[in-house]
Amino acid sequence: MSEYNHNSIEQKWQKYWSENKTYKATEDTTKKKFYALDMFPYPSGAGLHVGHPLGYIASDIMARYKKNKGFNVLHPSGYDSFGLPAEQYAIQTGQHPAITTDANIKRYRQQLDKIGFAFDWEREVRTSNPDYYKWTQWIFKQIFQSWYNNDTDKAEAIDELIATFAKEGNANVNAACEETPVFTAEEWNNWDEKTQRQTLMNYRLTYLADSWVNWCPELGTVLANDEIKDGVSERGGHPVEQKLMRQWSMRITAYAERLLQGLDKVDFSDSLKEQQRNWIGKSKGASVFFDVAGFDDKIEVFTTRPDTIFGVTFMVLAPEHDLVAKITTDEYKAKVAAYKKTAAAKTERDRQADVKNITGEFTGAYAIHPFSGEKVQIWIGDYVLATYGTGAVMAVPAGDQRDWDFANHFNIPIPNIFEGADISEGAYTEKGAKLMNSDFLNGLTAKKGMSLATYEIEKRGLGKGKTNYRLREAIFSRQRYWGEPFPVYYKNDIPYVLEDNQLPVTLPEVDAYLPTEDGEPPLARAKKEAWNVFEGDRMEYNTMPGWAGSSWYFLRYMDPKNEKEFVNKEKADYWNQVDLYIGGSEHATGHLLYSRFWTKFLCDRGFINFDEPFKKLINQGMILGRSSLINKISIQFSGLTKLDGKDEGATNLHIPNLLISKRKLEVITNHIKILKKEKNINNELKNEFLKIKGEMIFLRAKVAKVSNLKTPTDELDIEADILDLQTSSLHIDINCVENDILNIEKAIKDPMFSFLKGSHIIKEENGDFICGHEVEKMSKSKYNVQTPDDLCDQYGADSLRCYEMFLGPLEQAKPWDTQGISGVHNFLKKLWRLFPEDNQFDEGAPTKDALKTLHKTIKKVTEDIERYSFNTVISTCMIAVNELGAQKCKNKQILSDLAVIISPFAPHITEELWERLGNTESITKATWPAFNEKHLIESNFSYPVSFNGKMRFMLELPIDMGKDDIEKALFAHEKTAGYLDGKDPKKVIVVPKRIINVVV
Repeated sequence: MSEYNHNSIEQKWQKYWSENKTYKATEDTTKKKFYALDMFPYPSGAGLHVGHPLGYIASDIMARYKKNKGFNVLHPSGYDSFGLPAEQYAIQTGQHPAITTDANIKRYRQQLDKIGFAFDWEREVRTSNPDYYKWTQWIFKQIFQSWYNNDTDKAEAIDELIATFAKEGNANVNAACEETPVFTAEEWNNWDEKTQRQTLMNYRLTYLADSWVNWCPELGTVLANDEIKDGVSERGGHPVEQKLMRQWSMRITAYAERLLQGLDKVDFSDSLKEQQRNWIGKSKGASVFFDVAGFDDKIEVFTTRPDTIFGVTFMVLAPEHDLVAKITTDEYKAKVAAYKKTAAAKTERDRQADVKNITGEFTGAYAIHPFSGEKVQIWIGDYVLATYGTGAVMAVPAGDQRDWDFANHFNIPIPNIFEGADISEGAYTEKGAKLMNSDFLNGLTAKKGMSLATYEIEKRGLGKGKTNYRLREAIFSRQRYWGEPFPVYYKNDIPYVLEDNQLPVTLPEVDAYLPTEDGEPPLARAKKEAWNVFEGDRMEYNTMPGWAGSSWYFLRYMDPKNEKEFVNKEKADYWNQVDLYIGGSEHATGHLLYSRFWTKFLCDRGFINFDEPFKKLINQGMILGRSSLINKISIQFSGLTKLDGKDEGATNLHIPNLLISKRKLEVITNHIKILKKEKNINNELKNEFLKIKGEMIFLRAKVAKVSNLKTPTDELDIEADILDLQTSSLHIDINCVENDILNIEKAIKDPMFSFLKGSHIIKEENGDFICGHEVEKMSKSKYNVQTPDDLCDQYGADSLRCYEMFLGPLEQAKPWDTQGISGVHNFLKKLWRLFPEDNQFDEGAPTKDALKTLHKTIKKVTEDIERYSFNTVISTCMIAVNELGAQKCKNKQILSDLAVIISPFAPHITEELWERLGNTESITKATWPAFNEKHLIESNFSYPVSFNGKMRFMLELPIDMGKDDIEKALFAHEKTAGYLDGKDPKKVIVVPKRIINVVV
């Protein structure tokens, strides 16, 4: 029998698919469509590791399955090709980011092709290509030229708003906008262009404003919250600080409620929906104004508990609040200034997460309680954020734990406003107690108190009831070179957008990819003639963030070559929403929220007819790496002396690069534990100690030699020389490790591990050095990255695809173990052997057993694919192959259907087998086999036959046999006569398809 040569088979069919455009998608209104999409890959220089293809394989399976089910399938791919890594490399080397990006994309494409994905590559898009970002710029223009009408609850053209201003002013305009003074039509019409455009900036859905941002000095750019981890930039680990900068922002908050409501229309996991809801953070309450003593200013606060307003004993402002500098008294200015500087060095996430450290400074100013008229202190504290709400909180220490901690720390009074509540040890945060010490609210529950308090606040003109959202406006500027240029120019410092026929604005050449000496973004380095379009006094120097291009790429895939519009409306109507979207959970808030926002906007303006981009979203679990670790030790001995004879006593020494094999370390560590625990050293323990005594002497000698010490003797006294051992571990490249044994010679050749040359290495008796291991995130920094290339060469892409699915449920994290792939490879070899080498298939009717195996497989595989349980599909197919092999099945009908149901998982081998079956077209054009229940219905039933209640033997009879015929068959059976022993039965009980019982 011919060998299963996966390499030649896979190369053959990948070439066939490319030449025949097997996966090319066209609009066919006679068919139901299915749009499968993977989250936009960013092509890094490292290429793919085995964790990356997991989601791609899952979507590929669904795309192939749906095609076999008769759907018209769109399964495209492309690249999110702008971003920081290429720019950082450009800064370091001077190489243009486009060159780096192009090389990375070629590497990605080679790897993707090798795994055999059913992508329609004719629809490829790259966000860094001008023919793509031309339309990103165009969409930006539409957002700039729009405002949000709260009355119609959608975005509308800014021209309509301008017409309203010219006709009647803004008094009756209900817009999502910045607070703007009321003006008349006459005033509007008399204003110059600059004043009008500045006023419109308060209404536009994308606008320029001074905003607090996450500024990374080292990277020279603003970072989004999801680009920061543990207070530093995710890319490079650089410090991030808060900075007030003039930035482009997008008014995503206008869509907050619709973004919440839209979650009810999509098939996302409950946990993912909850993440989105928490990010949007809807809360109802009241907006209240506090006068500032001695000033005309007011401080606005939003509270979800207006019923607790009589418990306010102080206020806390964000350090960046506009009023801080104005109201701080001379006595406290130095401390407040120092505190503001410290707070600016922290990211918003750090400030929110740090609940242990209580910090703040008194401003010396006071606010006036709106109801009681009493003075309350005004403090600043970094747990209040300028970008959230109003940047001020009314502190109610009796009812809020953070306020309680703050008040307790700074000795601010904490009056109780809750009947029967003990607030001596902490705040009362429930809503069950009635109010007291609260004037007109006394005796009311929280629910009634909130309603009455809000009513009185509005009645007395102190504020109004309000719904607030945690969601903040999306900062849209980046101080980078490698990003989408804005279609914006400036005249007299006023921004204007370019005409459509001037797009795209392409990236100009610059002499360096760094900010200018004045701190301007890199584009400020470009000379006028370097711009392909230049208008006004200057062009916009910032670039758009990465999420600009990734917010709408799913639409461009529908019509990627269209030069006249971002997508043809008829094509958008046909392909419509993405039916299945698969990607990592790290994009559950940022990317997903922005994409939903842009889709709703485009729908509002009539460019598309749906307002949610993705019908169903699955977050695939992470494939975890199995890291290899080498153990370092630091050991403590007594009795060591310096070479000059001076006694060192028990010297705890850190010995650099003293490495020890894992098993040897385990033995020594366990014995040290015993020695330290046992006070009386018995003979048994002494014998145990003798087993490692030589190792201890050897280790002590190592310590002495490395530390320039000497040992008194070659002996080691158990009780006098008490031992202690501390261990640490280093990651080592998994490619230098096989079955946990380190190939030291290979590792030393890698410059990263050259330290091994001068290390003191303690091996096992057989000379092996055994590494430890740990399951953790696959990462270059942990040297545990397994690339798919070698696995495809060794086992085949089909084995890799099936194994990644076989590892476990799609949504769960799974550890990677290369050794397991051989089992899946053996399954495919068994499948190969089912098909006769001479292609002489049995073309007659299949056996009942073969039909039963096939149709139970069809049923289970179909059901499991529909519920995305891909790991159980592999198991089911393995069982089917084993059963058909045992049956020696060579039937053409059975094997044809088997090939089709395995083909979404292993497309290369099944294409080859499909051809051997005599087919001339790709297996992708085959029809998915239909399940027929009749093949699972058993033809016979084995009846347990009992005499006087005791089961004596089994009797197999046709399943459709009637009672009378069953009795005849029973008495005709040779064993029946023996149990009757010549007697006549009193009664015969027959329950069809259950039992037979004879009473004698």
